[in-house]
Amino acid sequence: MNTLDSGQHLVRGATPVQAGRFPRLLPERFGGEPASLEEHVTRYGQLPRGGEAGAAGRDAPVVVANGTEGEPASAKDKVLLACAPHLVLDGAVLAADMLGARQAIVVVHDAVREVVDSAAAERRRARLDRVKVKVMTGADRFVGGEASALVNWVAHGIPLPTATPPRVSECGLLSRPTLVQNVETLAHLALIARWGARWFRSLGTTAEPGSMLVTVIGAVRQPGVREIEIGTPVNEVLGLAGGPAAPLGALLIGGYFGTWADPAVAGPLPFSAEGLSAVGGSPGAGLVAALPADVCGLAETARVARYLADESAGQCGPCVFGLGSIAGALADLAAARRYEPGRLRRWMAQTEGRGACHHPDGAVRMVRSALAVFGAEIDRHAQGWCCGRRPPGVLPVPLRRSP
Repeated sequence: MNTLDSGQHLVRGATPVQAGRFPRLLPERFGGEPASLEEHVTRYGQLPRGGEAGAAGRDAPVVVANGTEGEPASAKDKVLLACAPHLVLDGAVLAADMLGARQAIVVVHDAVREVVDSAAAERRRARLDRVKVKVMTGADRFVGGEASALVNWVAHGIPLPTATPPRVSECGLLSRPTLVQNVETLAHLALIARWGARWFRSLGTTAEPGSMLVTVIGAVRQPGVREIEIGTPVNEVLGLAGGPAAPLGALLIGGYFGTWADPAVAGPLPFSAEGLSAVGGSPGAGLVAALPADVCGLAETARVARYLADESAGQCGPCVFGLGSIAGALADLAAARRYEPGRLRRWMAQTEGRGACHHPDGAVRMVRSALAVFGAEIDRHAQGWCCGRRPPGVLPVPLRRSP
């Protein structure tokens, strides 16, 4: 039996988190120290062994847990790793067991590297895992969390995404089949292994069961990360963050590759892929950003578009030149200098779907939704005035890096 440093035996089983109740992934209280291994096993019980499969030797697959969270507005993965690192490590080890992998590589944001290192060391001392767990810091880039970019970062130290075959699942790290999964997905895997699919499906919708983590920022009274049942109406998600702190002008749903939406239209919709499709959106990176009505949505969009253009991997014209041109046109529009809608839409059409990866596609999708939602504001800007009485800055945009 595995033991802790104190010599106490690990608990073999634990009562399941009651079906239909929260929290599942997160501790019951925020703000404390990350759960220790003993606390983790007391709450969740020991992790069942995965049925080993897959190839061995040089053909053995590799598991990569993706906790890079390059999305500037998102904090859900960082909060999960900071509060419950062992649940993520359980999932990574279980996935490796199931695939017959010898190693699980956990790539995390620098902000939580120390916490995850400490948790991995605690597990090694307890001789808990039969696969090697390696922890790395991810690239501090927006594109760094894309699966192929993450594999290139781990292998070569360059976060370069690609859209050309073969897929990393076929030929990834060390030319081996590589499973890249988000840390939240792996944490859910660890829970399903303990308590089963029926327990997991007791929350959520029939098509999209379970719970998920959502970051809520902007004009809400208590911004932060919340765990929700998939399908919870968007208005209720805002309510979990204390509700709006001011009249709202728009919601950015799904992240910087997401969709701007009218709060009156999006508010009643279920926060799920099926529900948000009504406004052309999806849960994406698990983000809801509430834009107050007195901040110009065009200015916010222009800031994000410039950031996304600067975050280009620089490997194709549609991304380097297309996104740069789109960002420039939006900056002119936000400043009420000039606006040529035909040219901007032509640039978007020439950029979308033609990149070496999907970075330009996500950026164009966000911009296109802004042009629809802020159409009345575009007309105001054309007449030389703006609804914004406060400067933009609701959406976090890191300082531009030096070339």
